[in-house]
Formats: sequence, structure tokens, C-alpha cells
Amino acid sequence: MRKTILLAWLRDIAIAAVASVLIVTFLYQPVRVEGTSMAPELRNQDRLFINKFFFHFEKIQRDEIVVFHYPLDLRKSYIKRVIGLPGDTVSILDGKVYIDGKPLYEPYVPLRYRDTRSMPPLVVPPDEYFVMGDHRSVSSDSRSFGPVDRDLIYGKADFIYWPESAVGVVR
Repeated sequence: MRKTILLAWLRDIAIAAVASVLIVTFLYQPVRVEGTSMAPELRNQDRLFINKFFFHFEKIQRDEIVVFHYPLDLRKSYIKRVIGLPGDTVSILDGKVYIDGKPLYEPYVPLRYRDTRSMPPLVVPPDEYFVMGDHRSVSSDSRSFGPVDRDLIYGKADFIYWPESAVGVVR
């Protein structure tokens, strides 16, 4: 009887461990935000789940928050918002972003987080994405390191699970 119960517990633990490894490897991965470049949506030390599976079925869309390997040091990961898609012409004039000559509506960037930097027009190459932080005055993003290759992007921010006051879907 005791041996049967022990074997059942071991089986359940093994199944849970395998399921956890599969989920973290292929579906969702917990990450911690370091820094303030995505404030106010994401704050320093927020914990969230990133969806690693969506890329197989959906295209990356403008305004999505993605996690990628930093192009200048692949050991680091960054989290930023997608601004420009492949083929878009991105330009910035006094902090205002333009896509193909039209101003981009950015309700996620509060006035106090905007900056006045400008950038000449840049055509986003095929299979690359122009990304920016929401806290523009402190963000290291595609304005400094260029568009991010699709192969470096490995997740989409989905759900904040900590702190309790911030629990919810990432917008």
C-alpha cells in the first residue's frame, strides 16, 4: 500500500516536472524586467510571462512588446515595443515618430517620458523590426543599435504576475 502511494507520488511529480519543462521551453517563460525603459507599462523588477509559442502562428505586430537578444551582446535580453515592421520607413522629428511619413499614435508614451531626439528616415530591412522603449528619454533601443533581426526575438510579453498591484495583461 505504501509503495503504491509512493510510486503514485513519484509519477505525479515526474509528470509535473516534464510538463513544466515543456511549458517553459516551448510556450511560456517567466522573466523579470530590469530597468525603467518600458515604464509606465512595465516597471523595474516586474515579473511577467512571455509567450514563446505565438511566433509559430502569428506575425509580429506593431505595438507588441517583445523580448529579444540584444544585438550587440547576445548574452543580454531586452524588452521593447515594436514600432516599425519590415519595409516601413521610420523617422523621428523632435521626438515624434513617423511611419511612412504619417505620425504614429502612441498613447502608451506619457508626455513626461517623451524626448526631443530626431532620427533621419530609415527603411526597416526584411525580417527586422524597429523597437523602442516607452520611456523614450532613458531607453536604449533601435535608435542606437538599429533594427532587430527576427531571429533574435524570442518572446512576446503577455501577462504581469508580480507585483500583485500590477497583475494583468500587458498592453
